[in-house]
Amino acid sequence: MTEAEKTLHAPAKGGTDREGKYLTFSLAGEEYGIGILKVREIIGMLTITPVPQTPAFVKGVINLRGQVIPVVDLRLKFGLAELEYTERTSIIVVEIQGHTGHIPIGLVVDAVSEVVNIRGIDIEDTPGFGTQVNTDYILGMAKTAGRVRILLNIDRVLSAEELGAA
Repeated sequence: MTEAEKTLHAPAKGGTDREGKYLTFSLAGEEYGIGILKVREIIGMLTITPVPQTPAFVKGVINLRGQVIPVVDLRLKFGLAELEYTERTSIIVVEIQGHTGHIPIGLVVDAVSEVVNIRGIDIEDTPGFGTQVNTDYILGMAKTAGRVRILLNIDRVLSAEELGAA
């Protein structure tokens, strides 16, 4: 194989390190994905205890088998309209990397879809939206089954300052 052919058939830049299994879910009709290794469990809605003086997207905390876990509504975090929770609304418990190690966080989503295996060649870099739009939390855009899924870098969805508030 010539060097030109190797370059032509090489995976997209950064694609192979993003390849793998993703838990997909919907928010406001759009599909998102989180690397399956970050997901601890998926649960139905529980009673959320509000915590004063937290940002609006921090819904409060839940008691999950004796562990208190902060809960973030991803709709509100992403600036989407708030909706009433339904029987499909779920909490995805993920472990994110914080200053002191792994921190469990509950993410409220409209509905959990499925676990999909996404190939590196199907993941593109996030397009530029200008200097005023921060897209560091987007791992890439996955093109699967004729649609685009936004893959999240869940460690960057919340900043260190927001984690301190949670």
